[in-house]
Amino acid sequence: MRTGSKGAQLQEILESYVDELEPGTPLPSERELAERFGVARMTVRGQLERLVHRGLVYRQPGRGTFVAERMLAHTERLTSFTEDMRARGLVPGARLLATETIRAGRALAARLEVSQGSQVVRVRRVRTADDVPMAVEQTHLPARRFPGLAKRDLATGSLYDVLLTAYDVRLGDAVHRVTVVSLGPDEAKLLAAGPGQPAFRIERTARDTDGVVVEYASSVYRGDRYELLMHARR
Repeated sequence: MRTGSKGAQLQEILESYVDELEPGTPLPSERELAERFGVARMTVRGQLERLVHRGLVYRQPGRGTFVAERMLAHTERLTSFTEDMRARGLVPGARLLATETIRAGRALAARLEVSQGSQVVRVRRVRTADDVPMAVEQTHLPARRFPGLAKRDLATGSLYDVLLTAYDVRLGDAVHRVTVVSLGPDEAKLLAAGPGQPAFRIERTARDTDGVVVEYASSVYRGDRYELLMHARR
């Protein structure tokens, strides 16, 4: 390796190396990697830290560095969590935290494009993939359009399937707003993650094929298991 580009070259090599290993596989020690690639241990340590921050590997004090679970891509397509997980060969699941009917405040009414004070069904769930907590999801839907929704079994399956089969509502498009946040104590506990861990907050306003707002959802996804994938076209 050329001296001036050792770090960048090592990063590329380590990424390719990690990509070929199964999740949970231990990496060689810093000393072994330094000897193998002819670089200083500090260089190896710095590049491993980059991989940790990107969620490609994780450290266990006293044990070493291990390959992390593959990240799941959150794409720009309008699909349900259930559809996303099934497309990746994972078993989707949900743990229902609460289903309730509330009155829409000014901000929520504006997002749903309903009158302030209108009744809104709020559904809060922990979404899982192969029984691993992935996201805390809070969805709001106009109660007037979906009578009886609060009494339906929403603990499993896709909410979008319920909207289609029970209410003949077909989703057309959605606007997503993504921000990076830190997990609070309650969210971290629900997601089996550490407080302060980076996460994505994804707010979604979805409309039906007639352009009418169907739902407003705010979900927190584990930052160590998700990445955002966007297709830009000029």
